[in-house]
Amino acid sequence: MQILWLDALAIGVGATAVMDAWAVALKRFWCIPSLNFAMVGRWLGHLPRGTFTHVNIAQAAPVRDEAILGWTFHYAVGVLFAAVLLALVGQEWVQGPTFAPALLAGLVSVAAPFCILQPGMGAGLAASKTPHPNAARLRSLMAHTAFGIGLYLAALLWSTVR
Repeated sequence: MQILWLDALAIGVGATAVMDAWAVALKRFWCIPSLNFAMVGRWLGHLPRGTFTHVNIAQAAPVRDEAILGWTFHYAVGVLFAAVLLALVGQEWVQGPTFAPALLAGLVSVAAPFCILQPGMGAGLAASKTPHPNAARLRSLMAHTAFGIGLYLAALLWSTVR
């Protein structure tokens, strides 16, 4: 079990970094902004107060250290998704990673923002309340595809140093 979490930590952090590199590239080359993780932290900060959904998270009261909270959560979720992948495919996958399970895990992981984060932050189910829902959905899908590719690349790298 200890090795699973070490593998998940290395692979999840690496995959999330690939996802973030994709977001940086989108912003730099195509002027497409990425998710503001301070707003994720704000949403999380309101959960213990019993507020699970907001009309517009940007209009909610700020939460102390919300950016740190949001970024930490972002990477923690990446590690959790990596752990789920390893639990499903088996730890031996780390010794010889294959692309398909990693990509599938990335694609399936888009359910989290579609069904939890976006509704909670006021964007509606699968960004249905945003000005351009299909564009928002495509950005989420691309980001989570990058995460899936990152799972594979991080596992490949990790398998060489493990």
